[in-house]
Formats: sequence, C-alpha cells, structure tokens
Amino acid sequence: MTINRVTVPDTFDTVLTALSGLSAGPPPLPPGTDTAGPFALPVPGRWANASGRTPQEAGVVLYVHGGGFEQCNPELEKLMAHHLSRATGRPVFGVDYSLGPAHPFPVARDEVVTVYRALLAEGVPAERTVLFGESAGATIALETLLTLRAEGVPLPGAVVPVSAITDFTLTSPSIDAPAGRDVIGREVLERIVGRYLNGRPNDRAPQSPIHGDLAGLPRMLLVAGGDEVLLDDSRRYAEAAAEAGVEVTLDVYEGMPHAFHIAVLPDPQLPVGAVFLERLSAWLEEGR
Repeated sequence: MTINRVTVPDTFDTVLTALSGLSAGPPPLPPGTDTAGPFALPVPGRWANASGRTPQEAGVVLYVHGGGFEQCNPELEKLMAHHLSRATGRPVFGVDYSLGPAHPFPVARDEVVTVYRALLAEGVPAERTVLFGESAGATIALETLLTLRAEGVPLPGAVVPVSAITDFTLTSPSIDAPAGRDVIGREVLERIVGRYLNGRPNDRAPQSPIHGDLAGLPRMLLVAGGDEVLLDDSRRYAEAAAEAGVEVTLDVYEGMPHAFHIAVLPDPQLPVGAVFLERLSAWLEEGR
C-alpha cells in the first residue's frame, strides 16, 4: 500500500468558504463538453464528454455522486462530470440513483450495478472503466464492486472512492476526533446510516464494505481529507484491501475537510482542486 500525504496551499477554512459560495449556483459548464448521450442506459443520469473520444474507445467514468444517500445537485454534478472527463480522458456518466429514505439499501447499489452491466453490453471495455464515487456515492461504489464480483461480472479497471463511509458500525476513531470541526459529524452519520440501512445489519457486506472479502478487487485510489471525520474509514479500508492483495494508494490531503475535492468546481478553481485532478490523472496513467 502506498500512502501519500498531500500538502496544498489551501486551508480548511478557505475551502469551506469557496464551497459555500457554490450555494448561489454553479459556474457555467465550460465549452467543449458534449452532453449528448451516445446511447441510452436503463437508469437516468447525464453524460459529460470533454475527451473527444467514444465510450467504446476510451472507456467510461461511472460517477456516483454524494449527498448522504438522500440528496443530489444535478448542476454541480454535471460540472463535476466535466472536470472528471477532462482529467481522465474518458466520457463520464453520472448516475441518478434513487434517493433515500424512500429508497434504502440496496436500491441505489442495484441501480449502479445495472448501469455498469449496461455499459459493458454497449461494448465499453471493463478494463478502461473507472468507478468513481464521492462520500455516500463512494460507499455505493464499493458496495457495487463486491456485488459485481459475486455475480461474476468483469470488474472495472480502477476504482476511486473519495471520502467514503466504509464501516457502518461507525467505530473509526476519527469520527469523534475533529470535535465538530468537519462539515459532518457522528450525529449526521448515525442519522443517514440508520435510514439507509433501514434495519439491515451495520456490520455485514456488501452494505458495509469493509466487512466483505476484498480479495481480487481492482486497483484503488482512496482519497480523504486529513481533518475529516471519515479519514480512518478510508485508512482502515485501504489497509484491509492491501492485506487482501489489492493494489491500493491512499492520498490524504493535509488539513482538508470531508469531500474537499468539490474545490474543483469554483471558478477560479482552488489549488487543491487542481492538485486533486492532476493526481487523479497521473494515477490513472500509471495503471495503463
């Protein structure tokens, strides 16, 4: 396992200030992004392609958004998909999975599995596909991996979980360490986890990914903020995956909050956002 401690000129507070500015509305989508879908998929979502290549040629980033399993922001997610497409050189499909609490586990997971299977059926190469998830979406992405493997489906070539909840028992020490400094805390986590599980066990896979057999999973880039409550969820999952033989890189961005990568969205882009995209691009190139 490789652990990188990434330092950036931004601070916790400057990132939060910039992100709060997004509440007034996202910057416009930059020119040169194709938002027309190359083919229909069985679950709603949106395409963003700044790569100039087809899904069959380049592969696809399957983007699973965050929002505590219960929220979405289509305009911000469209902009995130654009930046991911430029950084990865692939078309991006952001899946609009069904939201809780009306649709608890496993609904969202099953929809992401359905979309992934449909991409393969359209000729998208599994080995060129990247499963990218943020916050709750990162958890769903890791659940999806375990389900795909259990079903014997070819796995994606790479997985990028950012600020994931990996253990629904909520026993990671960092959950209580920031003492209220992070944008989320134990009270929020207990509420969203309870509604998402809807009575299912919190110490079983796939819903709680760290409790599964992680052997045979694709190479992973786990990303977390150094001051976020879920830092130890990423660290512990990375350690468990590495022990199972998975090629794992853990990037810890010093001083950053939960889901700090949203700093790619403001215009002008924050330095930490640019660093995040550069490191993502370089990591994917290493795996070619």
